[in-house]
Amino acid sequence: MVPFGGWEMPLAYPSGTMAEHRACREGAVAFDVSHLGTVRVSGATAFDHLQHSLSNDLTRIGPGRAQYTHLLDQTGSVADDIIVWWVDDEVFDVMPNASNTSRVVAAIGGEDVTTERAIIAIQGPSARALLAEISPDAAAVPRFGVRRVDWETVPCVVSGTGYTGEDGVECAVPAARAEEFWSAILATGVLPAGLGARDTLRLEAGLPLHGHELGPGITPLQAGLAWVVGWDKGDFIGRDALEKEKAEGPRRRLRGVVGLGRQPLRDGAEVVDGGRKVGYLSSGNFSPMRERGIGLALIDADAQLLDSAAITVRQRGRDLPATIVRPPLWPPREEEE
Repeated sequence: MVPFGGWEMPLAYPSGTMAEHRACREGAVAFDVSHLGTVRVSGATAFDHLQHSLSNDLTRIGPGRAQYTHLLDQTGSVADDIIVWWVDDEVFDVMPNASNTSRVVAAIGGEDVTTERAIIAIQGPSARALLAEISPDAAAVPRFGVRRVDWETVPCVVSGTGYTGEDGVECAVPAARAEEFWSAILATGVLPAGLGARDTLRLEAGLPLHGHELGPGITPLQAGLAWVVGWDKGDFIGRDALEKEKAEGPRRRLRGVVGLGRQPLRDGAEVVDGGRKVGYLSSGNFSPMRERGIGLALIDADAQLLDSAAITVRQRGRDLPATIVRPPLWPPREEEE
């Protein structure tokens, strides 16, 4: 167990991070992600309020759908990245990162209902088939769909979302019944997985982590997430700063990095091209699937590094050869093979 965002979380279960990671890519795992926040915003003004507060355009979806979005500050920096579950016509469950729940409540209002539920994420190519053994309705929730589902008379909310790059769902279960739900899931053969595998999976999938690829001084445009900005929806917090950056061009961009050896890459390491520092790793680790070091890096725009460009990762006094790639980092793209 390790501290994370004000919570104690399992880093790994007895099977270990490598086995948990591969089980998610090849079978199914369950994560307890109850540390994520749930801020309920409801009422007749909820839609308009969220449209102004968040970067994405809710008119792209509707009730019964989920959307990835950003809470920006006035500089255009990402204060948090969020999934919004549009549960009912006037009910939205806004899902911030663990350490940012109070910040999101302060910014958008709403009711913090985090302690009322647990969230279990079932992920992997076999996730739906195994989940269907205990809840066919939960297993049938489509990708980025949101449904109210009863599990053994227990009211749950299920979303077709996740943070692994694999198919799956996230189930919000009343806290008092969460242990029963967790045990029922594991009884189907789903393997429990911890924070270690969650991080290596999201990194292989090229998914950003707040505090690494997103945060103060990092905008959606720098992070390669311009699609999260609803340019046509009218005013929203941070719009003016983003429009200026869009016109001038971002000063740096997020790229993928794959090492040529098994040495894990580490966040904070320098990215060097032609003897010149051109960026740094925002995240780094070992890829259990590629069996080599991988990372995400913020690279200066003037470096003009193309995909497949050879670079050097300088960390802990060592120069490691690596290649620039376009995320996601798993599976490898055809041009890498």
